[in-house]
Amino acid sequence: MANIHANIITKELGSYLRKHVAACLRLLDEGATVPFIARYRKEVTGGMDEVIVRSVQERHLALTELDKRKEYIIDVIRAAGALTVELEERIDETLDAVVLEDIYLPYKPKRNTRAQAARSLGLEPLAKIIMAQNSSDIERQANKFVKEGVESADAAIAGAADIIAEWVSESEKARNIVRARYQRSATISSKVVAGKEEEGKNYMNYFEFSEPLRTCNSHRYLAIRRGEEEGVLKVSINIDDEEMIDRLTRMFVKPGAATSVVDVVKGAVKDGYRRLMRPSIETEIANATKEKSDTAAIQMFADNVRQLLMASPLGKKRVLAIDPGFRTGCKMVALDEQGNLMAHEVIFPTPPANDYIGATDAICYFVDRFRIDAIAIGNGTAGRETERFVRDIMFPRKVQIFVVNENGASIYSASDVAREEFPNEDVTVRGAVSIGRRLLDPLAELVKIDPKSIGVGQYQHAVNQTRLKESLDYVVESCVNTVGVNVNTASKQLLSYVSGIGPTLAGNIVKYRAENGDFTERAQLLNVPRMGEKAFQQCAGFLRIPGGVNPLDNTAVHPERYALVEQMAIDAKADINRLVRDKNLLHNIELDRYVTKEVGLPTLTDIILELEKPGRDPRSMAEEIPFDDTVRKIDDLHLGQELTGKVNNITAFGVFVDLGMKENGLVHISQLSDRFISSPSEIVSIGQRVKVKILDVDVARGRIALTMKGIQQ
Repeated sequence: MANIHANIITKELGSYLRKHVAACLRLLDEGATVPFIARYRKEVTGGMDEVIVRSVQERHLALTELDKRKEYIIDVIRAAGALTVELEERIDETLDAVVLEDIYLPYKPKRNTRAQAARSLGLEPLAKIIMAQNSSDIERQANKFVKEGVESADAAIAGAADIIAEWVSESEKARNIVRARYQRSATISSKVVAGKEEEGKNYMNYFEFSEPLRTCNSHRYLAIRRGEEEGVLKVSINIDDEEMIDRLTRMFVKPGAATSVVDVVKGAVKDGYRRLMRPSIETEIANATKEKSDTAAIQMFADNVRQLLMASPLGKKRVLAIDPGFRTGCKMVALDEQGNLMAHEVIFPTPPANDYIGATDAICYFVDRFRIDAIAIGNGTAGRETERFVRDIMFPRKVQIFVVNENGASIYSASDVAREEFPNEDVTVRGAVSIGRRLLDPLAELVKIDPKSIGVGQYQHAVNQTRLKESLDYVVESCVNTVGVNVNTASKQLLSYVSGIGPTLAGNIVKYRAENGDFTERAQLLNVPRMGEKAFQQCAGFLRIPGGVNPLDNTAVHPERYALVEQMAIDAKADINRLVRDKNLLHNIELDRYVTKEVGLPTLTDIILELEKPGRDPRSMAEEIPFDDTVRKIDDLHLGQELTGKVNNITAFGVFVDLGMKENGLVHISQLSDRFISSPSEIVSIGQRVKVKILDVDVARGRIALTMKGIQQ
């Protein structure tokens, strides 16, 4: 099947040779991961990046599932004695799942339908006679079928009509006509369920809603369906039924047929459409629209998660993290450069205690004693008040102050992961540690939390949860392997996302490290239980060992290319250490000399880039984003006011911006740019500093409308 799939996928991609697609499929079938193939097998795949490799993988899996479905359908039709050579060929050649199901429908084993009941009474021959529309005396024909269970000619005709109705509903041509009309002209409508007005006020926009289905964008469709699931809305997708019945009637009724026969066929067509075909096609169209909407929402969510995971790390600095609160106080923890907990305390600078002096003394003591470089303040309850208090303090040393998104910190603090890391600390301390570690390295900390809980989703609970998990797992894996992982400091959770490792092997690596000390070279990974040659091949290039025996172990150069780099060093009359340090030597290397059948210029170029910056982090460094201190609550805003904010969520319809207060502002997609854009991601990214202007303020509903048009960023 892989060869057939290679032909199909090559044709669909259009920009890669068949040998490249076939090589990619072979590597995937052999257990190679997407990051490994994209990074270390560029020559055999024609330079496919992660996105293309991933699309090849997904299409291969989809085609495999389609093949299984085809085999099942062929077996069912064969068992029924209805399989012909032509039918089997048509099934084999079909690549569209909808077309496949239409082909299968007439042969699908039936339940106890009205048509099945009529067949069991022997009325199918009468149905064929009526459908041929050659007889002028239908009642005389029907009388031949009167017997036990069929009390009259009218009963026989009614049973035959049920069979005809099923034939109409299973007609592939008729279904295509109705399906096409739904795709072009269907209208989606929603109404509030009586008595649910107050309970469902979040869906007020859809209490009396109607729109062409083809123009209903993904977030509106998901919102409507969510309202339907919650019992607030009644939803329907409709076309002009009478027009469609007329068209199907013209299709099935023969000109010149006897009136009595025509009336039966017309009635059967109408019944087949209304009772059988329309509900089936409506469900199919609804499911297809839901799948399309899911795809758009999941892609948006995945893009947001990627941006959040790839957010700028602070780097090797000491952090004081504060989880703000009012009555229970602010939980304060000191973390070293690796994120290890050094000390914790509770301070009460906010109402009702307002212990400014005691809190100031405690913070200054921590900053001085633990040589703190930066302060991370959670953006939850009391976050703004705590930030303003902290910014007014004269510290004994220079510190940076950051507001950190704390979404999901409470979930982490109560998790098994947190209990394993801090068995002797309560949830408040664990939550503060998570906030501080997010500043040090967002990626390393956020991998411990379900991506759905980190606050950048849109209708994430309304989409297909299996597809969402697969997409987010891929995003996390991609981010982790793009950055690379220090094998001596990484948590089990972080290691589990490294190419080829997984949770069990990650646990073994952490246990081996605890028992034997830090790894000093990549080759030692082969001593870890269950680390075979294949797993080592897949993971080694993504694991880093700073300060190890071999400087190449702190780069993305794969061990399988160490001999090549050593030869480069010999040819340059230098050792590896000098080759890594001396850019002039690297720039003078003639790469063409080292091209072989296995190693081409793409891999050689990657090697040189890695040697130029060993251990580099592709992420930029974190920077402070100060807010306007005169704006503390929504009442402080006025129309036309310009402010600096930080993007903290991106949706299909716009961007939510943190302005340094409780409420976020919304920049609608139409207010992001003077030019047309199809997605807000074309203009902004999560965590980006932006300048905005106030368009409208609704104090009662806590809503702030913003614009970025005409503002120099």
